[in-house]
Amino acid sequence: MKSLRGIFLALIALVLLCSAASAEERLKMSTTTSTQDSGLLRVLLPPFEQKYHCKVDVIAVGTGQALKIGEAGDVDVVFVHARKLEDKFVANGFGVNRRDVMYNDFVIIGPKSDPAGIARAKTAAEALTMIAARGATFISRGDKSGTHVKEKELWQAAGIEPKGSWYIEAGQGMGPVITMATERQAYTLTDRGTYNAYKGKKTDLVINFQGEKGLFNAYGVIAVNPKKFPHVKYDLAMKFIDYVTGPEGQKIIAGYKAHGEPVFFIYKK
Repeated sequence: MKSLRGIFLALIALVLLCSAASAEERLKMSTTTSTQDSGLLRVLLPPFEQKYHCKVDVIAVGTGQALKIGEAGDVDVVFVHARKLEDKFVANGFGVNRRDVMYNDFVIIGPKSDPAGIARAKTAAEALTMIAARGATFISRGDKSGTHVKEKELWQAAGIEPKGSWYIEAGQGMGPVITMATERQAYTLTDRGTYNAYKGKKTDLVINFQGEKGLFNAYGVIAVNPKKFPHVKYDLAMKFIDYVTGPEGQKIIAGYKAHGEPVFFIYKK
């Protein structure tokens, strides 16, 4: 009888344990491929998940698509990098409490031989003009991401509508685009973080143009508006926002490196 009672109690304990595990809160986040491909989320999310006994479900797509998912109320928080689109997202009532998180910059990478000679360019627009004039292969994200938005701004500044066999729209995330550019020995615009994570083992492309002020690349985090979508987990979303913009998250971001180089930078307060 004691043996049966022990088995019964053990089964109850197991059921309670499974119920507790199944009750684990989940935060849905749409974010950019660069936060994922750079490897940052692998170190940034676990401390938050452990602290709040939750799991962050990540949807990594281009910024445009990440915001569209937020507009549908299918996530609780968005973590993206295209300020104009972010401000529109908030102004239209889809998001609240946008905060700056971190930044890096965009760079143009390509073959070490630099066939279009863009290392001599004084501006990014001039570099793209040289690529177009030479008909050197350029791989575009073509996915309405923050990087794609910036690329289109640069082509517009150059007064060029890119088209032709030399210009390829991949419709892919940053990692796959760097891989494609590597295979074709082509140029592409990338955020420095993803490039740092890929250079060496995954790509032999080098930075051919960098340093222009207009290539600044800021990342922001926004809670999806609970007044528009009452089902979202606003409280947990705000805990995440406080975490990534607070001392603990900022320290992790500032300390994260790829191949010994910083991937993202935090704002001085």
